[in-house]
Amino acid sequence: MPNPTAAMLVIGDEILSGRTRDANMHFLAGELVKRGIDLIEVRIVSDSGDAIVAAVNDLRASVDHVFTSGGIGPTHDDITADNIARAFGDTIDVRDDARDLLAAHYARTGAEFNEARKRMARIPSTATLIENPVSIAPGFTIGNVHVMAGVPNVFQAMVASVLPGLTGGAPLLSQSYRIERGEGQVAAPLGALAAEYPDLTMGSYPFNRNGSYGTNIVIRGTDGARIDAAMTKLAALFPADSAA
Repeated sequence: MPNPTAAMLVIGDEILSGRTRDANMHFLAGELVKRGIDLIEVRIVSDSGDAIVAAVNDLRASVDHVFTSGGIGPTHDDITADNIARAFGDTIDVRDDARDLLAAHYARTGAEFNEARKRMARIPSTATLIENPVSIAPGFTIGNVHVMAGVPNVFQAMVASVLPGLTGGAPLLSQSYRIERGEGQVAAPLGALAAEYPDLTMGSYPFNRNGSYGTNIVIRGTDGARIDAAMTKLAALFPADSAA
């Protein structure tokens, strides 16, 4: 049975302008691999309501889970929640459960629970909250879409809150092998080996070290015995090279 699939939607002009480097995709990919959920697509869209709606509706129809990051803070350009609600045809307003969490948090810290901060309690009516132990302001899940903050440590905490409730599959395993030859020499035998193991994925990644060309081969799959067998055949094809 194939693993569940996922996509990620990164939202924010700051990513597209190059002002901010996205770290959340790398983290999410690693966590999903452990859970046995295959991340098959990542998109980045601007702070445009129409772009968010179009991307969410497209992705949620094609994968089992969509994870979004960015745009659920207290400022005017934090428009993700409103447009996720629009994508689902849902209503959105300040919800008592989210407001109570935030009110208690700001009471403890002594900070003012002002109108800007109340924006973070705007949640679609049919969504369930995603716990945020870092800064309290919750994310939410609606349908198969998990809406989370863009700040990396908050995003990571929300992912940790969501993943235990998701059904995964077999974790993705991988092994690598370094070949001291260029891809042009490796391509034909590697292609034949890949055809022999259609259930595995084989990637080739060239490198140039001290003027010497080589290729790292990475074999991935969910069956450890099959990966071992393929690696044994790969080593036999290039016996002078060492496994990494």
